[in-house]
Amino acid sequence: MMSVYTVHEPPLRAAEVSADPQRFVFVREGFYFWAFLLTPLWMIRHRLWIVLVLYLVLTAGLETVLRILGGSGAVIALVGVLISLLAGLEAATLRRFTLRRRRWQNVGIVSGRGVEDAERRFFDSWASNAAVRDVAPPPAAPISGMTETPGVIGLFPEPGAQR
Repeated sequence: MMSVYTVHEPPLRAAEVSADPQRFVFVREGFYFWAFLLTPLWMIRHRLWIVLVLYLVLTAGLETVLRILGGSGAVIALVGVLISLLAGLEAATLRRFTLRRRRWQNVGIVSGRGVEDAERRFFDSWASNAAVRDVAPPPAAPISGMTETPGVIGLFPEPGAQR
C-alpha cells in the first residue's frame, strides 16, 4: 500500500549553504494510531508544545464544563475519546503546522510503500533536479529596448485607450 508524505526542509544553520538531507522530515498523510492512543505523549515526542498546551486547555475546559452541566462520567470519557480521535486524524496537520511555525519549508510531496521508499524517491528526484539547476544556463539579459514593462497588459496598448 502506498502512503503519501509531505517533505519538509529545515531552515539553514549558521555557515550552511544548503540543508543537510539527514535533517529533512517526511510527514505521512493519514491516521496516526499513536496520536490517538497516547495523545499527550505523542505530542511531547514530536515536540508539539503549543499544540500540547492547546490540547490540555481544551480537554480540561471541556471536562470542567461537562462536570458543571452535570454530565456523566461516560459522557466525559466519550468526549475525551473523540478529542483523541480528532488528534489521530489531524496529527499530520498538527506536525506540519509546527514545522511551518519553526520556518521549515514544504519542498515536495512524495509517495512510497514506506518512509524509506519515499525518502529514496524524493532524494533521487531532488538530486537530479539539483544537477539540472547546476547545468542550466543563466537567464538571458533583457533586450535593450525592452527594459521597461508596459503599463497595461491586455487588449489595449495604452492606459485609457479604447478600441
